[in-house]
Amino acid sequence: MDMPFLAHWRNRSDTQRGAGLAAAVAEDPEGVGELFAECEVLRVHARAAGLELDGTPASLEALDQLMPRWRREPEVVPWLGNDAGFYLGTVIIRTCPGARWQVWPNGQPVVRLASGRELNVIESGLSWAMTGSPELSQAYAEASEGSEAR
Repeated sequence: MDMPFLAHWRNRSDTQRGAGLAAAVAEDPEGVGELFAECEVLRVHARAAGLELDGTPASLEALDQLMPRWRREPEVVPWLGNDAGFYLGTVIIRTCPGARWQVWPNGQPVVRLASGRELNVIESGLSWAMTGSPELSQAYAEASEGSEAR
């Protein structure tokens, strides 16, 4: 996948990355969205459990039903949680009209709903990977209700 912004972004200092990511999202929201949707660690764990992630809300429900074997590997949890957050955000953006990626000044990617509400999906994904709560399907349900509210 050719994403010209990525090489430039990687060469920036940590303090510049937040601004660089925000600029990349503004310049190429679809390219950044594709990158965020990769979620390779999550996909590998899901495949090992017989689940193919298809970008639907039903796949979030299926993820919630997985046995959390990854919790036995503490070094995997942050990576898996980060991917779970990106996957949750991807499903929201693909299914909730007007939802899009946005980057906070500190570099944190969030989902902005059409209503203006911002969701820290990465935080939700990390919490899900560590404790199972909130369930990804519940976080999606709340987002989809929020996207219809206005």
